[in-house]
Amino acid sequence: MKIAVPAEVDLGEPRVAATPDTVKRLVALGASVAVETGAGLKSGILDADFEAAGATIAPTAADALYGAEVVLKVRRPTEAELSSYKPGALLLAIVDPYGNDEALATLARYNVNAFAMELMPRITRAQVMDVLSSQANLAGYRAVIDAAAEFNRALPQMMTAAGTVPAARVFVMGAGVAGLQAIATARRLGAIVTATDVRPAAKEQVASLGAKFVAVEDEEFKQAETAAGYAKPMSAEYQAKQAALVAEHIKKQDIVITTALIPGRPAPRLITAQMVASMRPGSIIVDLAVERGGNVEGSVPGEVAWVGNVKIVGHLNVPGRIAASSSPLYAKNLFNFFETMVDKATKSLAVKWDDELVKATLLTRDGAVVHPNFAPKNLATTSEGAA
Repeated sequence: MKIAVPAEVDLGEPRVAATPDTVKRLVALGASVAVETGAGLKSGILDADFEAAGATIAPTAADALYGAEVVLKVRRPTEAELSSYKPGALLLAIVDPYGNDEALATLARYNVNAFAMELMPRITRAQVMDVLSSQANLAGYRAVIDAAAEFNRALPQMMTAAGTVPAARVFVMGAGVAGLQAIATARRLGAIVTATDVRPAAKEQVASLGAKFVAVEDEEFKQAETAAGYAKPMSAEYQAKQAALVAEHIKKQDIVITTALIPGRPAPRLITAQMVASMRPGSIIVDLAVERGGNVEGSVPGEVAWVGNVKIVGHLNVPGRIAASSSPLYAKNLFNFFETMVDKATKSLAVKWDDELVKATLLTRDGAVVHPNFAPKNLATTSEGAA
């Protein structure tokens, strides 16, 4: 079986879908691995490193993809890329299916069996395949580093003969994987940290990292988490109460980091223009949800924007800003999932199509969009009727 690792064509994507370590593991499973030349350079990996691990270096993406039964990528391939795919090839990538029906139809039209790694269920056996967690963890870290770089004062308290520099106040909105790492990083840098989240379980997690929890803790708050561990959409009444509490709290903060995302929905608006205007001159806001519409009114995708006297950081692809760390984690997530598709005795592909991980992530198969959440309505209805 041949596995292809093409370079990412998105100029803003420095990550790569394999590393020398995962190449060695793939070869041990019986695969031949072709890596497009230069694919790992932006993640600090040389072609020679891939070669030493057992890969062949292909001069072009088409050469890498020729005859490949499996393609490992970071981003969803373009139609131009798909023209080089072998019909029936398996694609493992971050496919970004929500709101991209035409792109999914294109994957189906090229007869690609596409697996969306971000749809991996959050169950125990899939933890080592959870790309959302591995990448969000690094995004939370990088958000604090970016905030500190833009901030014009020190984060820790400093006592000198000339006087005392007070510790910066950092407020993290959303205590999921990214938020918890942001809290931990800000604490390590010496800031006074507070955090909020609508999930009750987050309170204990926030406190365990040495931060203070800020939330309206009423009955709705106590029921605000899905069985899968995601935040539920809150009522307008709760949102108003929480917004009032947050508005008062934000006035006193130096740095605010927002991380709130709900899969398949636009990012919830957490910070209004009025809240931004209430902050002190030189304050920093980092909006980690900017790619999904943003948590912050006034954030601009891909830019660091001054809004009045406040700087709002809207970097895109924040995990990619730390690619030399995020690529190895992502590549290992891919390997751990792909390993379940291999018969180790015969060293050949053996996808278990009825496996819960496969069913949760498989978007397209045999020329059709098959995932129940994304299949065309008439096809989904027909399938349900047949069942």
